[in-house]
Amino acid sequence: MLILAAALVCQPMSVFADAAPDGMTDASQTAAAQGGAWEAWSEEWETIKNDWTQVSMSPGADETKMNFAWYSRTGEAAEFIYGTAGDLSDGQAATVTQTSAQDGYMSNKVTLENLKPGTTYYYQVAGKEIESFTTDDDTADFSFIFVGDPQIGSSNAEKAKKPEDIKKPTFVTAQSEAVRNDTFNWNYTLNRAYAKTGNKAGFILSSGDQIQTNAEKVQDPTVSEMEYAGYLSPDIMKSVPVATTVGNHDADNQNYQYHFNITNLSNLGNNDYNVGGDYYFTYGDALFIILNTQDTNVAEHKEFIEKTVAANADCRWRIVTLHQDIYGSAEHSNEPEITNLRYSLVPIFEENDVDIVLTGHDHAYSRTKILKGGHSTFEYTDDEFDEMLDRDIDVGDSTETIYEAPGNIQDDTTDPAEQKYLEYLYSVMDDDAVQTLTENQETAVNPDGIMYLTAGSSSGSKYYDLVPRQQTYIASRWQQDVPTYSVIDVTETTLTLNTYRTDTDEKIDTQFMIVKSADHSQLEDLIAEAEALPEDEYTAESFRTMQQALEAAKAVNDRAGATENELTNAYTALRSAMDALEEVQTQTPSGDDQQGTTDPSAPGTTDPSRPGNPDSSQQGASGSNQNGTAQNGNSQNGTAQNQQTAAGVNKKPSASQSIQTGDSSNIILPAAALVIAAAAGGTAVYFRRKRS
Repeated sequence: MLILAAALVCQPMSVFADAAPDGMTDASQTAAAQGGAWEAWSEEWETIKNDWTQVSMSPGADETKMNFAWYSRTGEAAEFIYGTAGDLSDGQAATVTQTSAQDGYMSNKVTLENLKPGTTYYYQVAGKEIESFTTDDDTADFSFIFVGDPQIGSSNAEKAKKPEDIKKPTFVTAQSEAVRNDTFNWNYTLNRAYAKTGNKAGFILSSGDQIQTNAEKVQDPTVSEMEYAGYLSPDIMKSVPVATTVGNHDADNQNYQYHFNITNLSNLGNNDYNVGGDYYFTYGDALFIILNTQDTNVAEHKEFIEKTVAANADCRWRIVTLHQDIYGSAEHSNEPEITNLRYSLVPIFEENDVDIVLTGHDHAYSRTKILKGGHSTFEYTDDEFDEMLDRDIDVGDSTETIYEAPGNIQDDTTDPAEQKYLEYLYSVMDDDAVQTLTENQETAVNPDGIMYLTAGSSSGSKYYDLVPRQQTYIASRWQQDVPTYSVIDVTETTLTLNTYRTDTDEKIDTQFMIVKSADHSQLEDLIAEAEALPEDEYTAESFRTMQQALEAAKAVNDRAGATENELTNAYTALRSAMDALEEVQTQTPSGDDQQGTTDPSAPGTTDPSRPGNPDSSQQGASGSNQNGTAQNGNSQNGTAQNQQTAAGVNKKPSASQSIQTGDSSNIILPAAALVIAAAAGGTAVYFRRKRS
């Protein structure tokens, strides 16, 4: 698979007549496409596009297991050999389970068990090259990558929505070109995200819509196989498992089940197309619950969640993933069927002490405040406001690239239907559900509520505009028609979220951290980690701040009578100061490309993105300022910036505005002040209800 290193560029593409043209990222115009790279990938794509036999890796039931699935042609061998020797001289055959798949193909599934920590395993599927993966050496602390809606093939201007569409002579070519485009960008996002974790992410979590074409609409279950060929082709997916979620584009075709070996799969939540129901897995101290909410039988989801939580009561973190953005902020977020689903699921999540809910569907990033008790205060049906939702974002004949819908229906309207629509919109902003942080808006300590995160597009195959009226529940949102990804770090005590734009690898939002109560032993472990940090690798100011937090944390930990609040505050302040450390930037040798255009396949060039190689983040595209703050669209004080970027990098009309709004503020909290107060037996960080 061609490895990419690029800045991404957005091109408008019309999908809905009444809405602004949906954006897409034209891979051929990225910096990575230069120097013959696009031509090389286009040639390679011809060897991939009709290969339905790509191997998928999925997390096993826990970190000691790994699941695999792949197609083989009927009558061909389906052998799977694995071992710890690079040449598989110690290889042993795994048990392969086969079922019929598409006509002429079998679906093969393997589960490897009793995997040892910190070990590299090699494996080979019959007829394919030897691949490898490495297990985590210690899952007490781990990272995973969260991505939204790859939807490979969605950049196709000839999207197939009825049977006659796929019979057009131009469709097959248009589909192939779109999948080729989206796969190029999908691969780059995965490589960029993996490098951001130091090539150590335990797995990737997808919010759903892996592919584009719905089988029921075109009455052909095989049309999406080319899209799966692209989706599964990145090299990194042969070394890092992906936990998938059923999205509305996956939900009507059993090939989703053929391509993935899902662990702990339940019939609860299984929809009419038998793509599989809800499932779960554990990793370290975390329980991951993935719901198939294309089945809206909430009673079944409730039963599954309750049974799963009860069976894994020792897991400290509870993380739920579903496709629909039940607390999002783009075009889908205000649809009645989405908000109705919200009010059905939220009480179940809260009753089962879920910490964070990860969603997709809206192709635009948003993060909520901590929420509790959201409930419906307005009666409506699933399709009651369809006409109003369309009218509100209608841009007429304009083809201008925008990132926030216009909001045509005015608050002072005298039209009864429009007034009812606005009443509905304001009712689903859930003002009363918002929990207010009293100390620091980037840290929630033992929160009495849930955060909801909606991922943007990870492949750039399609983008939606943000709604014109930002919901009260939103803390931060962002749309620049650029692919994004999130890195979530989990420890015994903290869950830390950072989200980046793929083109420059810069943050689009401030870091947010959820903290659970810490004790002496946990604070002691963090102190030891901080003491081991090499001073010469960080800027003097950031290291000095960390050192102050460290000394204060040690003072708290030395007091046998320190309270739980004091220990937790000390832990939070030190962890935050460590996260805020800034690495010393080394001088780039003369001749190195600072525009992100270096061809990674050129002779003598180290591939920066392939697993096992150094972090590629320093080879960012033009416009990157290398300090982790967004250059285009996100300021550190929560106000939108309209900064210039290099020509061809997210080029947009001058009339359009960068959109990033909310209550975000500088991530570097006054760590030393907070922990010193804790050392003195004072400060506590806590929540209170939002006052009306």
